[in-house]
Amino acid sequence: MRVGITSHVLDVSSGQPAVGVRIDLFRLEGGVAAMLRSDVTNTDGRLPGPMLSGDDFTKGTYELLFHVGDYFRGRGVELPEPAFLDQVPIRFGIADNTCHYHVPLLIAPWGYNTYRGS
Repeated sequence: MRVGITSHVLDVSSGQPAVGVRIDLFRLEGGVAAMLRSDVTNTDGRLPGPMLSGDDFTKGTYELLFHVGDYFRGRGVELPEPAFLDQVPIRFGIADNTCHYHVPLLIAPWGYNTYRGS
């Protein structure tokens, strides 16, 4: 059984996986955000591996920061300045570190959606 934090990004405006989206992972403690890792989605819109797993995967509050503005600009999408969505933060809690937490993001230049996946 997989245990840890994974993610993937789908571009609903193009109907394709979002390739090359930078995702940063932070752990929040006492109002302070500590960056743990940064990675970029592959040709399937997925990260090459878990953002967090093993002994580092502990209960607590985390945030994934998706750099969607850079992604859309890189695809040649005209965005206003400032962009409506430039960075999308998803803050979530890990209550059970024996379970897998998959946090997908569906994006478009004007909106996004997320859920706890499998």
